[in-house]
Amino acid sequence: MTSTVSDDRGWLRATPADDALLTRAGHRVYPARRLSELVQGRPPGVTGSQWSSASRAAFDFVICAADSGRPTVAVEIGPIAPVGSAEQRAERLKDAVSAAVGLPVLRIGSSTLRAAEHGRRLVEYVIDARTYASGEAGGNTSGDEAAPVGFRDILGRLPDGRPGPVNDLGALTRAAAVEAYVARRLADPIVRGLHVRWADGPAQGWSWVHVRPDACLVQRVSVTEHRFSCGVDAARLAEDLATVAVGDRLRAAETAEPQLLPRAELTAEIVALSRRRHELVGGFAFDHLCAD
Repeated sequence: MTSTVSDDRGWLRATPADDALLTRAGHRVYPARRLSELVQGRPPGVTGSQWSSASRAAFDFVICAADSGRPTVAVEIGPIAPVGSAEQRAERLKDAVSAAVGLPVLRIGSSTLRAAEHGRRLVEYVIDARTYASGEAGGNTSGDEAAPVGFRDILGRLPDGRPGPVNDLGALTRAAAVEAYVARRLADPIVRGLHVRWADGPAQGWSWVHVRPDACLVQRVSVTEHRFSCGVDAARLAEDLATVAVGDRLRAAETAEPQLLPRAELTAEIVALSRRRHELVGGFAFDHLCAD
């Protein structure tokens, strides 16, 4: 996995190895780090006030090259900051400083996913996906050199014993949905979803199950790559992560009634999304869901 950090100005600080959370494929992963721990002083173009505010902000994880200790990407996982909020302004300021020093940022926006519960698996997945995509893992084709198999599409045995894509993060949720259907806790065993990428914004994934014939448990996740690539399509990753979030909500529903969205309302939202296809990279490929 090759670092995408462009730090020839020397602004990024090498991170000591003594408190790494894990080491994987030539990289070390560290838990929460403030921006001031990653950047050596105030970069050009950033005012003292901006630096004072941004330097105190933290990322949930930092992935660094094991040989140099230099940051490869900073990762955030959690709720999307409301438009116009103080949280959004702080996020933009942190992004501006990160851009000034060439620090890539990966941001996962979700009302359910959190760094403590999901962060380690996510960073491991991204490291593995990028390593595979770079060819360092070897064997990244199906035997036909003209038809490479992406990391997400590698086939193997799933946790429930069935064959399928082993790097589908939502596989456990799909198996759990079948079990919940058999136990009569769902009206349908199929986990449905869609994914899009906004031309001027993040990738976004939706995932849902029919808890009742007329009501769905819905989760949405955004994936924003700043000067970074996850090694898999960000929109598909967003949908897989939304499916992970559905699984979390299903487990929580065993002790508390989940918040559901009327099926007709979900369909209306999908139709509204389809009408904005001109704003999406690659258009909208889920018209079959508009009449669901």
